[in-house]
Amino acid sequence: MKIIKVGLTLALTISLVYFLNTSHNFGSPIPPLGKFLSPFQGFWQNAQTANQNSETLSIPCLKDKVTIVYDSVLIPHIYANNDEDLFVAQGFITAKNRLWQMEFQTHAAAGRVSEIIGKAALDFDRTQRRLGMGFAAEVSVKSMESNPTAKLMVDSYTAGINAYIQSLDESSLPIEYKLLGYEPEPWTNLKSAYLLKYMAKTLNTGERDLEMTNALKLFGKETIELLFPDNEGVADPIVDKTNQWNFKPMTLDSVELSVPAQLVHVKPFEKSPPDVGSNNWAVSGTKTATGSPILCNDPHLELNLPSIWYIVHLSAPGINSMGASLPGAPSIISGFNDSIAWGVTNAQRDLVDWFRIEFKDNSKKEYKLDGNWVAAKKRVEEIKVKGEPVYYDTVTYTHQGPVVYDSSFHGAYEKSHFAYRWIAHDPSEEVMTFYKLNRSKNHADYMEALNHYSSPAQNFVFACVNGDIAMRIQGKYPIRRKNEGKFILDGTKSSSDWQAFIPNDQNVMDKNPVRGFVSSANQFPADASYPYYVQASNWEAYRNRRINQVLTELTKCTPQDLMNLQLDNFNLKASESLPTFLLNLDSASLSGEALEAYKILKAWDYKNEIDSEGASYYEAWIRAFVPMVWDEFEDQKVALPWPSTYLTIKLMKEQPELTFFDIKSTPEKETAKEVIRKSFEEAVTVIEKWKSDQSQKILKENPLITTYNVIPRWASYKDAIVNHLLRQKAFSYNIEHGGNSSIVNAHSKTHGPSWRMVVSLEKNVINAWGVYPGGQSGNPGSPYYNNLLNLWTQGKYVKFTFTAESEKMKGKELATITLNPASK
Repeated sequence: MKIIKVGLTLALTISLVYFLNTSHNFGSPIPPLGKFLSPFQGFWQNAQTANQNSETLSIPCLKDKVTIVYDSVLIPHIYANNDEDLFVAQGFITAKNRLWQMEFQTHAAAGRVSEIIGKAALDFDRTQRRLGMGFAAEVSVKSMESNPTAKLMVDSYTAGINAYIQSLDESSLPIEYKLLGYEPEPWTNLKSAYLLKYMAKTLNTGERDLEMTNALKLFGKETIELLFPDNEGVADPIVDKTNQWNFKPMTLDSVELSVPAQLVHVKPFEKSPPDVGSNNWAVSGTKTATGSPILCNDPHLELNLPSIWYIVHLSAPGINSMGASLPGAPSIISGFNDSIAWGVTNAQRDLVDWFRIEFKDNSKKEYKLDGNWVAAKKRVEEIKVKGEPVYYDTVTYTHQGPVVYDSSFHGAYEKSHFAYRWIAHDPSEEVMTFYKLNRSKNHADYMEALNHYSSPAQNFVFACVNGDIAMRIQGKYPIRRKNEGKFILDGTKSSSDWQAFIPNDQNVMDKNPVRGFVSSANQFPADASYPYYVQASNWEAYRNRRINQVLTELTKCTPQDLMNLQLDNFNLKASESLPTFLLNLDSASLSGEALEAYKILKAWDYKNEIDSEGASYYEAWIRAFVPMVWDEFEDQKVALPWPSTYLTIKLMKEQPELTFFDIKSTPEKETAKEVIRKSFEEAVTVIEKWKSDQSQKILKENPLITTYNVIPRWASYKDAIVNHLLRQKAFSYNIEHGGNSSIVNAHSKTHGPSWRMVVSLEKNVINAWGVYPGGQSGNPGSPYYNNLLNLWTQGKYVKFTFTAESEKMKGKELATITLNPASK
C-alpha cells in the first residue's frame, strides 16, 4: 500500500508549493508515531475505495434541504434552494475533500507555519508578516463584510467549513494532520481573505525595483533602456486598437521622478517564477463549425497535490454555474453558466513600488514627508513557534506600507529603509466579481461584475451564447509617469505617491474584434497608442504569437481543434533562435558527441514532444547560453535583474558585437558567435553527464544489466513531477508530458496548465470539458486523489455533466449526499 511508505519515510520537507512558489526547507518534523500508527486513529483510517457511500447529514446552519450529487470523477453537483445554503454546502463539501490543504495554505499566507513545524519556518513567517499579508487580509475582510451580499457569501461558506470540521474525530482527520501532529482550528472569514491575498502575492508581486535601481547605478541609463525596455517590440498585444482609444485619459505632471543613487544591499524576497502565467482565448461563431463561440482557459501555476483547483457545480435560484473553484473561497473562479463562460490569465502589470524612507532617528517613530516629521505606526506581530517561546516582531508602517527590511531582518548591511506599497493592501471586493460572474447573462453583466475587481490584475476572457466574445484587462492600476515604478521612489515627497488610478472604463478591453477571436497569454496589453504608461517586470513573448497564428488560420474549428491548441508543443523560441545558433557553429570541425548533437538539432522539428531528443539538446543549450551572456550580472555583489530571453536572442541577431557578449572570465574578447560555440560545448557536456548519471542509476537498480544506453528523451530530461505540498515522495508523482514554459502547452518541470477548460456556448446546450493534473480528493489514500492525472498527461478531457435539475443526474451519480437543517 502506497500510504505505508509514509511511516517508513518520516523525513518531511515542508514546501509551500502553490502559495510559496519556491522551495523552503523547514526541517524534518517527526510525527507522533503512537497515534500515527494506531489502527483506530492512525493513517490506516484514511484508506478509501472507489465506492462512495450515499448519506444523509444534519447541518445546523442550513435553512432548507441541499442535495449534493457526486459524478463519476467525484465532482460535486450542489443543488440548493437559496444562496445561503448553496455556499454552506460549497464550504462543507470542499472541506470534506480538501480541508488540510485549505488550512495549511492559509497558515502559510498568514505567516503561521512555525506553529506547525517550529523555528525552521520563522524566517518565512516573518517575511509574510513584513510584506503586510495580515494587514492586507484584515483590510480585505472588512471590505467583504461591509457588503451584505459578500458577507452572506463568506459567512455561509465559513459556516459550512466549520460544520464539517465539527463532524471530525481523531480517526477521520486528514492524514497530514496525523503526520504533523496537530488538529484543524475553526475556519474564519479572515482565512478566506488570506487565501485571496496570497493569490495576489503569487500573481501580482512581480516587480524588480530594488534590482533595477542597482542596475541603473552600475550600468547607466542608456544601457538600461537597451536591456530593459518597457516594451520589447514583440508583435501581437492583447488588444490592438491603434488610435481608436476613444476616451480622454487622466494625466499627471510629466516630471521624471528622482531615483536614489546608492546601491541597495538587501536580498529581495523570492518572487513567482516566469513559469507562472496562463493562456485564454474566445473564438467567435464566425470561425467555429457550430456557429457558436468557444472559450478556452488554462492557468499556468505550480502543479501540486492536493490540486490547486476543485471542480464544483453550483445550482440554486438565480445561479447555475460550473468550473474551477479555489479551495477556501466561495464561488467559481474560471468556469461557465447557462449563458456565458469566462476565464483568466495574469495581467503581469507592476502593482508594487518601493519607497526610500528617511526616519528621524533609530526609534523609527517618525519619518520625513514633504519637509515635516510624520508619525509612523508600529504593528507587533506575534509569531507562535512550536517548541519555542513566542517570537515578537515589530514592523514599522508608513502611509505607503510596511518597512520590510531593517537591522533585524535581512538589512544588516543596508543603511536605507524601504516601504512596500502594494495594491493588495487596499480595500477590495473580488468576491463580488465572482458572485456576479457566476450569475451573468450577457456582456453588460460581465462588465458590471468586473467593476468590483481590483487585485490580482487579470485578463478576463468572455463568451456568450448570444455570440459575443470579449477581453478586459481588469485591475486597480495606478496612473504612472514615465519610468515610475521601475526604480525605488523617493518616500520623503508625497508627489512620489500614487496620485490616481486608471478609471475602469479606460482599462484595456475589446469586444467582437473583426479578426474573430480574442486571446491573452501574459503579453503586452495594448498597442503603442494606448495613452497610459504601462510597465511590468516581464511580458510573455512566444506563447501569445503562436496562439494568434493558429487561431488566425483556423476556420470552422471544433472544440477538439482548440484542445489541440492547448496541447500544442511547437517551440517558437527555438524556431527563432536555433537556426542562428547552428549557423554560427563550425560544423565541419565537430566530432563525436558534439557532431551527434548537431545532427539531432539540425533534424529537430521544433516540437517539445515527449520523445524528442532535439528538445533536450536545445534546452541545455539555451540554459548555457543566457547566463554566459549576462555574466556581468552574476558577478556583482548586489541583486540585479536579468534581461529577458527574448531580448537576449534579439541582441544576438541584431548586435552580435555588443560588449555584453564578451565573457569577463577569459582574456579573449568574445562576440555572440564565440558565446554560441562555448555554450554549445557546455550543453553537450551537460547532456552527456546527464546520460551517464541516468545510466549509472539504472545499472545500480538493475545489477544483472552490464550496459545501458540512455537516450535524452525530452520527458526524461525534463523530469517533471507533481509534488505533494509536503514534498512527501509517497504522495507525489513523476509524470511524462510534453511542452515547456514558453510553449502554448506550458509544462515545465514543476509548473504548467493547472486547469484546462474548453466551453462551446451553443444556444440550446452548453458543452464543456475540463481536466487538471490531480484529483478531486485531497486524501492520498483515495483513488480520487490522482484520478485525473493520467487524463491530463495524455491530453484528454472530462466531458462535464451540466444540468440545473438534480433529477437529471439519476443514473450518472457515484453517490448522493443529502444535507438537512439540524432542526428538521
